[in-house]
Amino acid sequence: MLKTTTALLLLIVLAACETASTSTPSNPGPQPPESSTMRLGNFSVSLAVKDIAASRAFYEKLGFSAVGGDQAQNWLVMKNGPTKIGLFQGMFEKNILTFNPGWDQEGSPVADFDDVRDLQARFMEAGLAPAPAADPESDGPAHFILADPDGNTLLFDQHVDRPGKK
Repeated sequence: MLKTTTALLLLIVLAACETASTSTPSNPGPQPPESSTMRLGNFSVSLAVKDIAASRAFYEKLGFSAVGGDQAQNWLVMKNGPTKIGLFQGMFEKNILTFNPGWDQEGSPVADFDDVRDLQARFMEAGLAPAPAADPESDGPAHFILADPDGNTLLFDQHVDRPGKK
C-alpha cells in the first residue's frame, strides 16, 4: 500500500512539474527579483516544542547534539552534520524557517553577504509584504518576517551589522 501511494504521489508531482513547465499563466502577478541568486544566509528550522527536555532527548536519539542555546531558558540549537534545528518552548506558536544573513553554516560571521534590508527591498519589489519589516535606514542587526501562501513563517534574522559598516 505504501509503495502504491508513494508511486501515485510521484506521478502527480511529475505531472504537475510538466504542466507547470509547459503552461504560461495569463496573469503571472508580481515577478521574482531580477537575480535568482540571493544569499539568504545560514538556514535552520525553528521548531515550536511543548517540552524542550523531551524534544532534546528525541533529537539526540536521531544523532543531533546541542551546540547552542540554553535549555533553562527553553531554547536550544541542535546539530547533526550540516543539519541544524532550533528547539523553542513557549516562544512562538508555529514552526519557522529561519535564514541568518551574515552567518555561515557554523554560525560564524562572514564578510560578504546580502544584508537583510537589501533582501527585504528585493522581496518588496517582487510584491511580497514583510510583517514586521526591518527598518531600511538601520545598520545593525535586524529582521523581517514573510508568510508563504500556506501561512508558513519565514524569518530573516541578521545578527551582525550591515556589510562594510565599521
